[in-house]
This record gives sequence, C-alpha cells and structure tokens, in this order.
Amino acid sequence: MMVMGTFLFVLLLALLILLFLRQLWSRRHLLPGPLALPLVGTLWAYGISFREDYFRKPVKRYGNIYTMWVGPHFIVVLSGFKTVKEVMTSFPEEFSGRVEDAFVIALGKKKGIIFSNGHVWKQQRHIGITTLRKLGLGKKSIEHQIEDAAQTLVETFKKTKGQPFDPSIPVINAVSNVICALSFGHQFEPEDENFQKLIKALEIIVKFSGSFFYVMFIMFPRLMNYLPGPHQDALTSIEVINSFAKQEIEKHKESSCLHEPQDFIDHYLLQMEKSRNDTNSTYNEDNLARCIFDFFGAGSETTFTVLMWALLLLTNHPDIQEKVQKEIKEAFSSSASISYQDRKKLPYTNAVIHEMQRLKYVLLVGIPRQSTKDVKMKGYHIPKSTMILPDLRSVLLDPEQWETPEEFNPNHFLDKDGKFMEREEFLPFGIGKRICVGEQLARIEIFIFLTNLLRAFSFRLPEGVKELNEAPIVNVTMQPHPYKLCAIPTKA
Repeated sequence: MMVMGTFLFVLLLALLILLFLRQLWSRRHLLPGPLALPLVGTLWAYGISFREDYFRKPVKRYGNIYTMWVGPHFIVVLSGFKTVKEVMTSFPEEFSGRVEDAFVIALGKKKGIIFSNGHVWKQQRHIGITTLRKLGLGKKSIEHQIEDAAQTLVETFKKTKGQPFDPSIPVINAVSNVICALSFGHQFEPEDENFQKLIKALEIIVKFSGSFFYVMFIMFPRLMNYLPGPHQDALTSIEVINSFAKQEIEKHKESSCLHEPQDFIDHYLLQMEKSRNDTNSTYNEDNLARCIFDFFGAGSETTFTVLMWALLLLTNHPDIQEKVQKEIKEAFSSSASISYQDRKKLPYTNAVIHEMQRLKYVLLVGIPRQSTKDVKMKGYHIPKSTMILPDLRSVLLDPEQWETPEEFNPNHFLDKDGKFMEREEFLPFGIGKRICVGEQLARIEIFIFLTNLLRAFSFRLPEGVKELNEAPIVNVTMQPHPYKLCAIPTKA
C-alpha cells in the first residue's frame, strides 16, 4: 500500500513537472510575465484584490508590455503613453475586438455597442454615433436638456442651505436623467420608484465588477451559476435594466412618433423599419435594449464619478476653485447662460476640468480589447482572442509626459500665455476604433454641470474637517469615498 502511494506521488510530481516544462515551451514566444499556474493563472503573483497601482507596479519588473493570466484568459497589458499609442495605432483592426468572458457575455449577450463584435458592433456603433448627431449633440437641443438637469441640481443644492450634505444622490439623479432624456425623450422625478430601481441596479453591477466574486465568476462561470453570492444580484440587476429598456421601447411603439423621431428609441425604431427587408441588418429590439443598457452603464456611472471627484477636488483646493469662479464671473454676466462653445472663453476652467479627469481617471485601467487574429508584435506572438488591456491610467499618470503626474495641476493644460492647450496624452475616453461613442456628450455634461454649480456656490469643507479623502475606492470604477461638503451660495 505504501509502495503504491509513493508511486502515485512520484507520478503526480512527474506530471506536474512535465506540465510546467510544456507550459514554458509553449509560451516561449509570448511576452514577459510571471509563471502561470493551473487554475489561478498569475493571480498568485499579482493578487486577487485590486489596488490603485495593480497594473502599474509590474512595469518595474517586466517593462511596458507584460502578460497576465486569469484562469484560462491570456492578457497583454500595455503601459505608458508611448506604448499604448504605438501598439493601438499599429494594430487598429487587430485589437478592436471586445472580450467575451462570462460576465461580459452576461452583461451584453454579444449585443449593443460596448459588448458586441464584428458586423453587430459596426452597425450598433454607427446608429449610436449618427443618432447622437441627429439629436443635436454639440448643438443647442441636447444642451438645453443638460442645462435643465444642471439647473435642477442647483436648486437641489440650494435646499441644503449651506449645511453639510452628501452630493452623490442628487448628482447621480441629474446625470442619469440626462441619459433618460436622450434615450426615452423624457426625464423622471427623483423619487420615481422605477427610476430609483434603475439607479440601484446600476450601482449593484458597478460594485460587483472587479470584486473577488467577479474574478471567480470569470474563472469558474458554470460553477458560480449554481452558487449564491453578489454575482447573482448583479445578474438580476442586468435584467432589471434590460426589462426597463424594453418597457420604454413598447411605449414608443404604441405612441408611434417615427415620422418625427424625438429620442434614441424613436431613431432606432425608424432604422428598424427602413432595414426590415435587409437580411444583413442587426437592427432589432434586443440590440436596441442593449444599446440603452450601454448608455446607462457607460454614460451615467462615468460622468457621475467625474463630477463627484470634481466637487471633492474643488473643495480641497479653494484657491483653484476661486480662480475658476473669478474667470466665469469676468466672462459672463449673472443672467447669461453658458454653452459648451463658451469653454473657449474660459481657458483656466477648461484646464481645471481636464486636469480633474486626468488625475482622477474614473476607471482602474480602461476597457479591455480582444485580438481578432494572430499578431506578431516586437518579435513576440500574440494569439487570436488574447485580451489586450491598454492601461489608460498609466497614460494619464505617465511621468514622462506630465510635469507633476500625481498632483492636481491645471497648468498641465495651459501654455506660457495662460491659453488652454489640447494634449494628445489626454486619453480618458480611449483610443482607436473603440473610443467612447459618448465622448462629446460627456464633455458637454461635465462642462455645463460644473460651470453652473460654480456660478451658484462656493464649496467648502464642513466645520472640523481638514481635508476630504482623495484616495479612491478601488474597483473597476474608481469612486471617491463618501463625503459631505457645504454648498455656500455665491453673491450675484
């Protein structure tokens, strides 16, 4: 019996050594990175829990292009501006795919804009971009809706009467209502039960993304489907948003405004009608519902997080806040409205907004891509279906590009004469063919919300508080810790 046990132990050891040597041989042409072990991949080296420097720390050892394994998923991480720009511009088509792990498939069902690929993605992205243009993105029509939401936010802040309050709920309500106006043609009252269910569902999905259970779900999806946990709440929340979108679609079909489309659903239904006899068309209600899901997921959460960081940073840096307010006051009378085009009159304000997005980038790393074919890069082999991770945080904090990368410094976006200057290293909305569809919408929202708020209030620390916490809650989205501030009405 003991001999048999010894034999089995030696056999198992030999098999593990053989597996190890086979792995080394099969990966000899792959990029540098730690050894991947069965099941856990390279998580033993990098850790399961995310940290703020999770994707930047390995650069010191492996260089600006390195590899990771999460279970069976092979990942190539690109770090720093020069590397990200060179690789993503050299292989625009090859690295334009979307990852198809278990949770991504659950999120998008390979439909919509963000989580689809190939012909489906091209058609959905096309209608997303063209509809935003038709709805007046960059013109007064969409700006009026954003201005209305901003004014509602100002009125809500006024009700606090200068007392400490948490701005997160009114901010998420305002930002989400912009997406509602764009998608459905109407906004909701903040206390609307269905509207709050929608916001809560989005919050659950965001909190789950990047968690321990998220990693386990990606690695062992079949097993996790049978186990309880926060992943089940996230899956339920996906369906809550999807059902909400489908109910709005049904309402639009009943009202039939296709002769004069007013919102994204109207424009999409019109396109479905035009493409009814096209056998290659992917315009259908399932893709429409997923597009709406994408607008909420990408549009609400990211803009909300930017604004929350903005209010925090402005409160912590009253000198910068006062310079912005002074510039706005000198450029506009108290009764004049400020449009997005007016940013040219406000170079310092524009620089501050860009600097806040740079320093407090809202994502941990950026949205992953997937290689659509085998690629030879810098002498290394990157197989088809490899996850490509452009680390946009490393770009925005690249010490080779930014004078003081870890500091809140609006001068990063100002020339010697105090004029605003664009920076090609400023890539919060991505790079290449998968660049964010809603980039222009987000830029308009952030500018209008912040200029309206800073005209109406000075943001101050509550009594007894020396500074708001600038460390993020580390997740897929990098939100600030909950905080309170005082909105003190400014003198007209």
